[in-house]
Amino acid sequence: MTIMDHHSAPRAIARWLVVVAVLVFCMVVVGGITRLTESGLSITQWKPITGAIPPLTHAQWMEAFRLYQQIPEYQEINRGMSLSQFQFIFFWEWVHRLLGRVIGIAFAVPMLWFAWKRMIPAGYGWRLVALLALGGLQGAIGWWMVTSGLSVRTDVSHYRLAVHLLTALFIMGGLIWTALDLRALARHPAARPARLRPFALAALVALGVQLMFGAFTAGLDAGYVSSTWPLMNDHLVPQGIDWSGSVWATLSSDPYLVHFFHRWWAWIAAGMLVLLARRAKSARCRGASIALNAAVGTQILLGIATVVTGIALPLAVLHQAVGAIVVAAATWAAHASGQTRA
Repeated sequence: MTIMDHHSAPRAIARWLVVVAVLVFCMVVVGGITRLTESGLSITQWKPITGAIPPLTHAQWMEAFRLYQQIPEYQEINRGMSLSQFQFIFFWEWVHRLLGRVIGIAFAVPMLWFAWKRMIPAGYGWRLVALLALGGLQGAIGWWMVTSGLSVRTDVSHYRLAVHLLTALFIMGGLIWTALDLRALARHPAARPARLRPFALAALVALGVQLMFGAFTAGLDAGYVSSTWPLMNDHLVPQGIDWSGSVWATLSSDPYLVHFFHRWWAWIAAGMLVLLARRAKSARCRGASIALNAAVGTQILLGIATVVTGIALPLAVLHQAVGAIVVAAATWAAHASGQTRA
């Protein structure tokens, strides 16, 4: 590498990773719309290559509709829906899968080019390969999730939905963290990758638990069990919880308890993230601190607004989008608090 390459190559790779992270963010938002419009089971086959082209003729549309009519969701919930109604839900699932393909290409092709040009700094090649592999795994997780709703159930497993969402956000966080490491390397050729400090890890775990319960809330339609705040139907601890199963089954599968936990764990996660923002500020990264505080505050207000409007679709989509922004800001703050000054 020339002296110029020491600065330009890491900066170029960092910019590319940020673009891919933005695409993953868009994917998460479309995934939220897909879930909220009950569109996720509209495409009953997984064709990684040919599936990129939607039905173009009336006969192709009728065949896709016929396949959908064979699954329990249609037979028990959507029986009698029109072709145009089917086309609406098909559209969102198709866009979601198409974005996945776009992200795969937008990551793999430049990565191969950077590798061919020998522009990838030492120690970063394995990270990029790992992120690419995670992206491929995420496609498989998505299909694994869809299959859970094609035969017996009328919806997908909320456990698989949570795995799918958390993997997407983990990939986005990994892209942002790696981009920040590379930006530091572009500024100082001797810069070391940031370390994940114990407190930052604890804050991210607290956020991960909150996101998992958010996915459970979405997957179980648990947001609909109460449209009042702060009390749930005039009770702090809602009535209607079925305690007959194991503790984990009740905590992860009872809509009342899942909603209750998502509602109140939010404050623990928020407190941890506010403290993380302070650490980023003391590490001289005010931008991360401001971004994280603003995102957390906005997210709590959106969560409350989503509940009291009876899950208004635009607010619910915004709630998922800002949730992803919280992850991005928390990653930035955790990175800032773990940077060793060169």
